[in-house]
Amino acid sequence: MKRESLELHIEIARQRLNDMEKQYGIEHISILEQSKLLDELINEYNRTYFPKQKNSISNL
Repeated sequence: MKRESLELHIEIARQRLNDMEKQYGIEHISILEQSKLLDELINEYNRTYFPKQKNSISNL
């Protein structure tokens, strides 16, 4: 997926999560599912555009 497309998907998922929280409340199961979807998109973005570097602090 192209960077701009992935960024758009992330923004749409973030807005949907905010809208759903207003509609259903924070403890509704749909909020958890949408949050997981947003996390997956953000993780994909980070893996694609910010790959781990050999000399990162986590590797020390």
